[in-house]
Amino acid sequence: MKIVVLAGGLSPERNVSLSSGTMVCQALRDRGHQVALVDLFYGLEEGVSDGEALYHAPIPEAFKRVSREAPNLEQVRASRKGNSPSAIGPGVLELCAGADVVYLALHGACGEDGRIQAALDLLGVPYTGSGYLGSAIAMDKDLTKRLVSHLVVTPKWETVTVTPDNLEKLVRTTVRPVVVKPIASGSSIGVYIAHTEQELRAALAESMELGGRTVLEQYIQGREIQVAILNGKALPSIEIIPKKGFYDYENKYQPGAALEVCPAEIPAEWEKAVGDAALRVFQTLGLAVYARADFIVTEDGTPYFLEINTLPGMTPTSLVPQEAAVVGIDYGTLCETIIQASLEARKGGL
Repeated sequence: MKIVVLAGGLSPERNVSLSSGTMVCQALRDRGHQVALVDLFYGLEEGVSDGEALYHAPIPEAFKRVSREAPNLEQVRASRKGNSPSAIGPGVLELCAGADVVYLALHGACGEDGRIQAALDLLGVPYTGSGYLGSAIAMDKDLTKRLVSHLVVTPKWETVTVTPDNLEKLVRTTVRPVVVKPIASGSSIGVYIAHTEQELRAALAESMELGGRTVLEQYIQGREIQVAILNGKALPSIEIIPKKGFYDYENKYQPGAALEVCPAEIPAEWEKAVGDAALRVFQTLGLAVYARADFIVTEDGTPYFLEINTLPGMTPTSLVPQEAAVVGIDYGTLCETIIQASLEARKGGL
C-alpha cells in the first residue's frame, strides 16, 4: 500500500507529532508498505523536486524523541521559505492525492481539529481516524463537555476569554484549586493546577498567549485513568502516576518521568465504568476508528471525564500502543488496524 504519513504542522504539539510520524512511518515500512513521511507545514520545500523520492528517503532518527520543551512556533514560521499564509506546505496535497491513504500523525491545531480532514474529504483522499465534524467537536473542550455532560460525570467548568482587562477579576472570583486549560490544545500544553492566587494569575496570563479562550475546571482529587477505544471497543485502561507534579508535557514524553500501569490495577467495576463512559463519549461525538479518553477516578470509583483525543500520540512513551499491547496487538499491527478500519469508515461516510 502507498501511504503518506502527515506529521509536524504548525501546532504547539509539533514535536510530539514528528515523533509519532517517525514511529508510524518506520513500523509501516517494516511491514512492506511504501511510506512517505511529510511535514504538513514545510511540505516539499526542502529541495525535494519529486515527491516520490520521499517514499525512499531515510527517516530522521532525531524526531523519535520528543524534546523537553514545546517548539517556538514563531521560529518555525520564520524558517519556512516565502511568505505564504498557508498552514499546508508546498506539494503536500498533491502528494496526498497520489497515495492510497493518508495516515494522520498530526496533533493539535490544523491536524486534530477537523480542518485537514475536511480538506482531504474535498480531495477524495482517505485518511485515518475520525471525520472532520467529530474531530472539530472533540478538539473543543467546552463543546465536548456540553454535549456529554448528561451522559457521563464531568468536573464542573466555566469557559472564559482571558484578557488584560478581566484577568485580575478572574483571579479574585475563581474558586481554587482549579485546573486551567486552553480550550483547544493537547499534550497538557498550557495546563496548570492553580492552588494560589499567584499560580492562577500566571496560568491565566499564559492562557492569553495561547489565544485566551480558557476552561476553568473544578479540580478533582483521584487516580488518573485513561482508556483507548479501538474499532468500537474499549482497550484495557492505563493508570498514570507521575513521579513529580502532574502529567504535564514533560512527564508525558520524557521516558521514565511517569509510572504507567497497564492494565490499571483497579476493580473490575471501575474498569467497566471508565470503558463504558469512554464509549458513550466516543459514540455521542460521532467519532470513528480510535481515540483515547482521559478520566480522574475518585476513591469511591466515580470516573470524572476530562477530555477525549481523536489522534492520540504514537510516540515511544504513548499510551494507546501500551494498551493495545496488553491485548496482543503490537505497534505495527496497531498501525495497520487503524488504516484498515479508517478505510472502512471513509466508505461509510464517517
